[in-house]
Amino acid sequence: MAIRSFASLNERERRIVMIGGICIVLLFVFGVWLPLDRSVAHARVQLAAKQADLVWMRGVTPELQAAGAGSTAPNSQQSMLVVVDRAAREAGLGKALTSSEPSGAGGLQVRLEKAPFDVLVAWLARLSEQDGIRVDSATMDASGQAGMVNAGIVLHTR
Repeated sequence: MAIRSFASLNERERRIVMIGGICIVLLFVFGVWLPLDRSVAHARVQLAAKQADLVWMRGVTPELQAAGAGSTAPNSQQSMLVVVDRAAREAGLGKALTSSEPSGAGGLQVRLEKAPFDVLVAWLARLSEQDGIRVDSATMDASGQAGMVNAGIVLHTR
């Protein structure tokens, strides 16, 4: 099959080639170029937001470290299990707290189901500030409802 020049094509063939060329250009622009451009722009916005978050975190790190250094020791007359359970009920997390198990020396592993994230974070901050209990590790995942999480947290006394 020999390749013919555009000028040697009859009118109908020229029209088909031109429409095909236009379709290929439109397909490239709308199918490749614009989606790629949008995703790059979205990634740049996300990167800028994460960089701003990092700057903020670095700014408050000294304040958080200073607050942690002056925190009080836990009440030695109550077990950690009692302190954590009482604080959870006071914070409104009593129903969300599904299990508490000892975890090594001075540790307690707790499991919360369908807990409001904001309340959970405030509860952990209260445990740290008032009772001297720190978070050793935590895993959280969405529970299916907006703002609610399932969490596994390992707590230790300082």
